[in-house]
Amino acid sequence: MTSPHRNLCIAHPANTPYSFVMKNLLSATSLAVVTITTALLLTISAAAGQAPSGAAQGQGGTGAGAGARGAAPAAGPFTRTPEGKPDLNGYWGGCCNLGLQDLETQRGVIVDPTNGKIPYNAEYAAKAKDLRANHMFDEPGLHCNLEGVPFQMYTQFGFQIVSNPKLTLMTWDFMNANRVISMDGRPRIPESLKLYMGDSLGHWEGDVLVIETTNLNDRTWLDAVGHLHSDAIHVIERFTAIDANTIRYEATVEDPRAFTQPMKLTDTFRRNTKAGYEQMEFACLEGGETDLEHYTEAAGAPAKTK
Repeated sequence: MTSPHRNLCIAHPANTPYSFVMKNLLSATSLAVVTITTALLLTISAAAGQAPSGAAQGQGGTGAGAGARGAAPAAGPFTRTPEGKPDLNGYWGGCCNLGLQDLETQRGVIVDPTNGKIPYNAEYAAKAKDLRANHMFDEPGLHCNLEGVPFQMYTQFGFQIVSNPKLTLMTWDFMNANRVISMDGRPRIPESLKLYMGDSLGHWEGDVLVIETTNLNDRTWLDAVGHLHSDAIHVIERFTAIDANTIRYEATVEDPRAFTQPMKLTDTFRRNTKAGYEQMEFACLEGGETDLEHYTEAAGAPAKTK
């Protein structure tokens, strides 16, 4: 069973400006913070004489949601920032045509365990089975919630990276999601605080960007078909530049409450080179007429009362 809402994308009306009315988890304040942060990072990058790759080279992308139109071919060696690190700035395609639906059936994503299955213990295997059979209506994305880590990296439409030595910002048009990764060695937030996107701290190990995320809540899923996790989940991601247009992505996911062993995921992100690309604002309308039309009882919706 897959999630109907993954097929429902709101495009620009032909006779309206480039704007949408949004209703999702992000408040107006958080959107303003993201906008200001993006502008600040772009200003710093320009001042250093190193514009983001997408802007400097006319590179953009439509992400995987559009079948990776404009996906870049194999390229030469990656360029470096003024600090000497691989330049990951720009637009990157995502995982799959409509985003990752089922972590266990998307070939090559789970590489450990080698059977390609999520290593649930008996308790969480039963919970996942019940969730998929009886509660698909509770899918977080259907209700305009953020997808969490690592699932956010596998959503449709791709994403943008903007960075400076202190911060790495990742933004998606899907759900207007964002991740702000601190690179300056600041301390973690208190363990008692649990967030949809968690607390992400990053650092470089040679030419590899490493991001460690803790403080995730248990309200997100690992994919779109009910594979859940606990709030003990801990994710370490590694972004390795293979060439100017290719990033190898690896994520090690630990959940001592739900898993019997760590799980390792992989993917490849390709820079998108469509000239003039801009990310859209994504309008998520919780319980909208289109969603309700497709979320029938057969798809997991509660039975209608007469």
